[in-house]
Amino acid sequence: MTITAKSQLPNLFSQNLEYSTHKPGGSLPNLGAELVYTQDGTGRYLTFYWQQSELLGLNPKQIVNKRNKGEIFVPVDNGAYLERLQRILSSLVPEKFQCWFSYRQQLFELELAICPIMPQLGTAATTVLVMGRLLQTTLNKQDIKLTPPAPTPIDLALRSQQHQKLVNEITRNIRRTLNLDLIWQQTVDSLGKALRLERCIICPYQSSSSRVRVIAEYHQPERSSMLGLEIDLASEPAFAQALATLEPVVMEASKDSLCPQQKILVVATCYQDQANGLIAINLRDECSPLTDAELELAKEVADQLGTAIAHATLYKELEAARQKAEEASRLKSEFLANVSHEIRTPLNGMIGFLKLILEGMADDPEEQNQFLSEAHHLSIHLLNIINDILDIAKIEAGKMELVCSPVKLDELFSDVENFMRPQAETRNLSFQMQMLPTSDEIIVQGNYQRLLQVMLNLVSNAIKFTQEGGITVSADLVLKKTKIQGQQFPGMVKVRVADTGIGVSLDKQDKLFQLFSQVDGSRTRHYGGTGLGLAISQKLIEAMGGEVHFYSLGEGLGSTVTFTVPLYQQPVLVSANDCD
Repeated sequence: MTITAKSQLPNLFSQNLEYSTHKPGGSLPNLGAELVYTQDGTGRYLTFYWQQSELLGLNPKQIVNKRNKGEIFVPVDNGAYLERLQRILSSLVPEKFQCWFSYRQQLFELELAICPIMPQLGTAATTVLVMGRLLQTTLNKQDIKLTPPAPTPIDLALRSQQHQKLVNEITRNIRRTLNLDLIWQQTVDSLGKALRLERCIICPYQSSSSRVRVIAEYHQPERSSMLGLEIDLASEPAFAQALATLEPVVMEASKDSLCPQQKILVVATCYQDQANGLIAINLRDECSPLTDAELELAKEVADQLGTAIAHATLYKELEAARQKAEEASRLKSEFLANVSHEIRTPLNGMIGFLKLILEGMADDPEEQNQFLSEAHHLSIHLLNIINDILDIAKIEAGKMELVCSPVKLDELFSDVENFMRPQAETRNLSFQMQMLPTSDEIIVQGNYQRLLQVMLNLVSNAIKFTQEGGITVSADLVLKKTKIQGQQFPGMVKVRVADTGIGVSLDKQDKLFQLFSQVDGSRTRHYGGTGLGLAISQKLIEAMGGEVHFYSLGEGLGSTVTFTVPLYQQPVLVSANDCD
């Protein structure tokens, strides 16, 4: 049902329904208007008078006091109405327009004139006087279409001024910090609060990914949050178009999109013509179409934000690089301190034994030979340390050249056993070498001297860090065809060195393969070592196409180191029945 009111309503309504919170016997009826009320900047009614109140079923007292939420007389598009209210209070320029209001289940179309109540000199306006008349009323919301009137030149000028002010505010905010999280959140908050948006989101973008994640969001309380949500660009045409064109895109979202049946404005943030993020804004159906100037302002905001994101990202990368360089410098200093100790100790021993011989302090030839033997042993130890340092220097400089050829695994294991079994037995440790039963030889592809160096290093570490129990060296076959450096191999051989030693805690195992780093510097003086062994072993094995891994359940629970090398040819395994 629709009632259309005439411009001159008959004087049939009681003049006694006026209500004022300030003056119970106020003078609103004397202003000569059909509808008169005053409001503050939040839309709260201070006074209210309407000639048709009784006929149309309005209760002015309830409207002013807001005792019941259903009794509030409010614009259907309250956001646009409050935006206009704030504009009038800030500009002190009256405006005339048409607007639909709702009260209970009824809708009223009104013609209103809003005028700011001039404040005292030096203070801001906080109250407006509104006068108007009824155009029509309806009982069905479906009967009306809230088509916004075309903006007047004054509206456009004021909107442009407001938006430019917003751009300046956002620019000032993002220039004050290099914190990316703060930049993103400040931007959506500024846009959302200033424009009274239902939702505004920002998503960082990388060209290598087909998805973006909502990293910052502003939304009205009644809206559910999208923060942290991942968005597939293929399912959002507006997002994809904004990234492709680097221009603002206004599009009505499909029913399957994030904001079904709503218009959205999407603009890509970019730096040097490369997109690095997306801003998406929900547009109300009732808002006026965006002008070219407003779209240009949106692009300006995106460009400013894109530059800020690029600078903040660069700063973050530089800060991470600085911290990494400082950590590398600290590790090298620690390494030099350890190495100086490791070099000085055998060198002092050599000098001491040779000095005893030169000064004739040996009691007999047997003791002199013992001194020479100790000096020789220390010189070999010193040579190994120097070789480690030279090896890692070559590896770091990319000058380590390895010539790989077929290597018999049993010969390699035999040499390791000959070198290391006496050392293990000297410390009362068991030492086992376990080979797979095969009818022919297991042959791997690698450099014999470097494989021997790796195995001696791993077994030596196992003996050094084991006080009781023993060491087990074993080999397994992984028969899966693999291609390394363009050459096809039938599989890999996995060599395992396990011990019952001191182990390594889980939180410290990531340091094992770092250059110039030891798991615990305090152990260096007790066990010795430069901390280069595992790092060198890893680099050598990787150069031969394999991998090195370390396993330990924690301190005091032993450890296992494995490495793989390519299998040159597939051997024939011996079954358990054949062994019997």
